[in-house]
Amino acid sequence: MPSNRTLLRTATTVAGGLVLTCALTACGSGSPAGSSGEGDKVVTVYSADGLKSDKGDGWYDKVFAEFTKKTGIEVKYVEGGSGEMVQRAVREKTNTQADVLVTLPPFIQQADGKGLLQAYRPKGSEQVNGANKAADGKWTSVVNNYFGFIHNKKELAEAPRTWEELLDPKYKGKLQYSTPGVAGDGTAVLIKSMHDFGGKEPAMEYLKKLQANNVGPSSSTSKLAPKTDKGELLVANGDVQMNFAQSKSMPNLGIWFPAKEGGRPTTFALPYAAGLLDKAPHAENGKKLLDFMLGEDAQKLVSGVGGGFPARTDVKPTDANAVELTKLMTGVEVFEPDWADIDTNLTAYVDAWKSATGS
Repeated sequence: MPSNRTLLRTATTVAGGLVLTCALTACGSGSPAGSSGEGDKVVTVYSADGLKSDKGDGWYDKVFAEFTKKTGIEVKYVEGGSGEMVQRAVREKTNTQADVLVTLPPFIQQADGKGLLQAYRPKGSEQVNGANKAADGKWTSVVNNYFGFIHNKKELAEAPRTWEELLDPKYKGKLQYSTPGVAGDGTAVLIKSMHDFGGKEPAMEYLKKLQANNVGPSSSTSKLAPKTDKGELLVANGDVQMNFAQSKSMPNLGIWFPAKEGGRPTTFALPYAAGLLDKAPHAENGKKLLDFMLGEDAQKLVSGVGGGFPARTDVKPTDANAVELTKLMTGVEVFEPDWADIDTNLTAYVDAWKSATGS
């Protein structure tokens, strides 16, 4: 689940929930992402939001800039919700535009299941925990992260403790979570609630009640943090990496983990997982970028710059952010979802949520 973007993600979006930026240099001609107009010195990344900063000081910003400096390869960057990025790659499957896809579970598994990824084991991937990479080399986590919630510390000096507290009428119109099936963190709401409440039916029963207080759908999780910081919302969902990073410029953000009444606070890992797209137009450059993101130098920046946890187990940061993040996670029970079940039944779970909430 420390610096300018934290443990579990989504950044500024525009119509359709997508942001296209040239990470380092001006696009100039405006040719589409992934085009070969600039020869072999380009690599295009489709990514879930959370690792790039609007201020230019996020993990992606630092890593991409250093990558270009060392290789001469320009990084073109397209950002959106986890599900959106997979859907875009699916639409382009017969004319692949991107080289690297970075998204959260269960969407990285979904991308693999749709035949979007090709096997490539980046250098350093042998140091990544087995649960955080595909056995067949189709994807590897580059930044570890955890699901969480945020609250406005000014209006709520103490965070709510339980899911049940969020049913209080004082949260009506002051609570929002991103859309399951579209945003990775929104899908995480389903996963955590099903775990905490003991199954799909009790979770949907709870979320149906919670809908009375919910502002409504949001394709972007990151847009909820500024609203929470300003007090427009009291509570929203997020992830540790993104929200921890955002809290550096949004001082009213506090991170917390809901518990079922009578239980312990829980969370689960939501790593940023990266894979090389099948038929990537610049596959060799994509491999070089994946190697670079998993390199020791880039991994050492994950906590201090990115506000997350290194994917490599042999990189053990001791910076102030790493210490603070460790403290944040103390006492929180980390469970491991059944990703195979979620990958198989995600559509059914999202449909059940839509039915329960009338969304």
